[in-house]
Amino acid sequence: MPAAAQPPAFAARATSVGGSPVREILALTERPGVISFAGGLPAPELFDTTGLRAAYDAAFADSGARALQYSTTEGAPELRATVAARASARGLATDPDDVLITTGSQQALTLITATLVEPGDVVLVENPTYLAALQCFGLAGARVVAVPCDEDGIIPEALEELVLRERPKLLYSVPTFQNPTGRTLPAARRAAVAETAGRLGLWLIEDDPYGELRYEGAEVPWLAAHPGAEDRTALLGSFSKIMAPGLRLGWLRAPAALRRAAAVAKQAADLHTSTVDQIAAARYLAANDLDAHVAKIRTAYGARRDALLAGLGDALPAGSRWNRPEGGMFVWARLPEGLDATALLKQAIAHDVAFVPGAPFYTGEPDTRTLRLSFTTHTPEEIKEGLRRLERAFSA
Repeated sequence: MPAAAQPPAFAARATSVGGSPVREILALTERPGVISFAGGLPAPELFDTTGLRAAYDAAFADSGARALQYSTTEGAPELRATVAARASARGLATDPDDVLITTGSQQALTLITATLVEPGDVVLVENPTYLAALQCFGLAGARVVAVPCDEDGIIPEALEELVLRERPKLLYSVPTFQNPTGRTLPAARRAAVAETAGRLGLWLIEDDPYGELRYEGAEVPWLAAHPGAEDRTALLGSFSKIMAPGLRLGWLRAPAALRRAAAVAKQAADLHTSTVDQIAAARYLAANDLDAHVAKIRTAYGARRDALLAGLGDALPAGSRWNRPEGGMFVWARLPEGLDATALLKQAIAHDVAFVPGAPFYTGEPDTRTLRLSFTTHTPEEIKEGLRRLERAFSA
């Protein structure tokens, strides 16, 4: 009997884009006793399990047949209405028809990328930037180009130069409490970015999973709310950080033509997001004060951020530097010259503590001295112990 022929090769994009190093690090830290500053995970003890359970009970009691049936691609009308109302309350007038419900905001990014990006198109990103966005653009075959940034984020003058030279299709940014750096783009720079996009012709993707997690300072309007950005911004939002990530509920607010095209892409991906989860979320939001719940989260996370910041001076090697984010989930640090965060991670894990090296978040040449520290998952007391372990690991 002749030998079987090998099946055709994988698509090039399937082999050219690697897995997430962050996910691999999380797998290493799952053993009991490890204090991990690695994952950007919400604190499970802050999930409103009682309220969410009641919401699911109500979804089945009031709308059982509908909850278990196929639904429209755009999403449950009551959930779209709630998302629109919350966006309007935050200063961006939004109608329910402006909203597409997605399976997490990561799917919204994938849909917009599928809608806009052809292989070889230039996509601009902050440097460093959200790792899964780099994976998404890589799978689409984009040529990813980093916009020069400083401690406040995108430098508008550098952005304009890049747009004129590279003729990119879009700019992707996380302007509020960015992942991985925790920095927030100031209002004046947002206005300049919006003006550049409008004048030179550029799509904007504004990813905002952390915007409601502010612990100090004044709110900064969405990039999408600035003149020049209104007709060209895809705003991505999520319930993962303020309700529960396991719901996998996100949303997309975009101009009509772009939103319709994204809906077609979603039909090809999954037809629609889980009906029962959407209806339960809508029931939860109707029966509970989400803003009060977010305030509770802010109080807890603010104390955890402060505990981390208070101990970094002793935990990190002399000469290290770090920022003070006004919100979000991350602190960004840089070690002294000559140290490599990836190499030091092995020592940290041996001491039952973990962080994420900054190198994977970069486009092009990485800064190997950088690292990301998440403060949301552990209590202040656990954070203090984790910092003591980190100090011992770096001393070793």
